Amino acid sequence: MYPVMSTDMFSIVAKGAKYLNIDLPPTAEAAFEAYYDFLEKRGQVVNLTAISGAQEIARLHFLDSIALLCSMDFMNKRIIDIGSGAGFPGIPLKIAEPSIDVTVLDATGKRIGFISELCSLLQIDASFILARAEDAAHEPDKREQYDISVSRAVARLNVLCELCLPFVKVGGYFIAMKSVDSGEEIIEAQKAIFTMNSKIDSFYDYEIPGTNIKHRAVLIYKEAATPEKYPRRFSRIQKNPL
Repeated sequence: MYPVMSTDMFSIVAKGAKYLNIDLPPTAEAAFEAYYDFLEKRGQVVNLTAISGAQEIARLHFLDSIALLCSMDFMNKRIIDIGSGAGFPGIPLKIAEPSIDVTVLDATGKRIGFISELCSLLQIDASFILARAEDAAHEPDKREQYDISVSRAVARLNVLCELCLPFVKVGGYFIAMKSVDSGEEIIEAQKAIFTMNSKIDSFYDYEIPGTNIKHRAVLIYKEAATPEKYPRRFSRIQKNPL
């Protein structure tokens, strides 16, 4: 049974990380506290998250993000967070595992501006891409350049595969954050996964510490290069998803 928490934000994160067997670095406390303060002050103003309050942010944003560290080895990996929003999961992952080389991509200027300000405040070294994923994925300096792409976006998995797998090196992974009830969606995505020259590697199901919410990390392994024509324009993806 998960231990009873205090309402102190970092206490919740620290105990949750311990429950997940994640060793946080000494710098994590100040970073998560500053992230929380910045998100509470600015996140509502720029409408980045409907979640507020120490307990909710600690569990539903920070712990949900860093739980991915249990799914595979992130140490010294180059990762890209597609559709990062307020920085989830990429920035919490960087705080919890500083060796990560993290890039955040979002199509909205206010979101990238928020994350850039946040990283400056936290003294986090990160890269930022203000672009649509389907456009950035065709740029040579971004295409197939990352060990891991991650996405917490709400799009269907077949759509996410077309948008996210082109960024991944051959031999790398796309990790999609989904519900444990995503079985039908995973079956639906089989054509997209195959078309992207990839395969389902494994699932990591976890319960967010201190809640009864269960999520699933879907790990998709990239076996060969993405066909040049993918990703298509988003209007075509929407009209005719793989």
